[in-house]
Amino acid sequence: MDETIREVAPLFDDLPRQSTTPSAREWRLHGGLFILTVLSTIFAGMSLVADVPYSEPALRTPIDYVLYLPLSYIYSVGALLKFALLNPDVIVNGATFSASLLAILFSHEMGHYLASRYYGVDATLPYFLPAPPYFVAGTFGAFIKIKSQIPTRRALFDIGLAGPLAGFVVAIPISVIGLATIGTPAVQASGSGIYFNDPLLFRLLARLMGVRLEINSPINPYYMAAWIGLLVTSLNLMPVGQLDGGHGTFAVFGERAHKIIGRTAFISMALLAVLGFWWHGSPSGFLYTVLLGIMLKVKHPQPPMMEPLGTKRVVIGILTLIVFALCFWPFPITIK
Repeated sequence: MDETIREVAPLFDDLPRQSTTPSAREWRLHGGLFILTVLSTIFAGMSLVADVPYSEPALRTPIDYVLYLPLSYIYSVGALLKFALLNPDVIVNGATFSASLLAILFSHEMGHYLASRYYGVDATLPYFLPAPPYFVAGTFGAFIKIKSQIPTRRALFDIGLAGPLAGFVVAIPISVIGLATIGTPAVQASGSGIYFNDPLLFRLLARLMGVRLEINSPINPYYMAAWIGLLVTSLNLMPVGQLDGGHGTFAVFGERAHKIIGRTAFISMALLAVLGFWWHGSPSGFLYTVLLGIMLKVKHPQPPMMEPLGTKRVVIGILTLIVFALCFWPFPITIK
């Protein structure tokens, strides 16, 4: 079958290029979302390094009980902002976290975007999604939207994997800085009973650098940004649906194997979610399982040309599996 594809497949240069230049309105939209995400991740970084007490709302009337949660949230946000204004180093740490995390996310999305532009695929600029204060890491992540058909198997492979590989390259020096400065004033992970379990990359780098990873060691903004960046990379590389790993799996193995591997990954993640809750008290695995379940329902489009990938891309595929192994940890969080 490969021989037949080689004989009939047109040259890539003969394919129509559909990429368009972003309009001024799109630049404003994407730029505005990015600025909001910068602010929200700075706040998230400040919340990591400063555990600020606040006065809880009084409970005197029934309406006080109804408003207890929203008022508590508002009071805690206000207390942190006041504390940060009086302690500029908190803002510096928040900005450090924001810059480090967004460097990873930005590189990831620009990897997709530039690969799309190279292949003439019409794609939007990255959408950065800010999150409310104290929620997640200050962001729900980022994505680009593909607006035209991906023309070839090689284009699908390159566009799908360019993002996580670019983000991983940027995450490596941030990880090194985070491990080199571990123990400097920051958030005490064990103080709230939440422990961040280190992925394999951290463990290998720590051994090479002679750094001891203690479960109760204070962690710094670089460490947390890299930890979150690697977690996002591993999630995106899951071989399911239209996740980045799903694109790579479809390109390498085809439609049928893509379905089988995706379902196997979903079942495996569901089992890990149960074990994670049982052994580590963490419900985070169930969120991943739900996401993978949703992605399984999204049909993956087939490129018009399914030409052979070639040896170079097979090697890149193997390297991507190694990247996934370095980023993925089955139980990333322990709650005690």
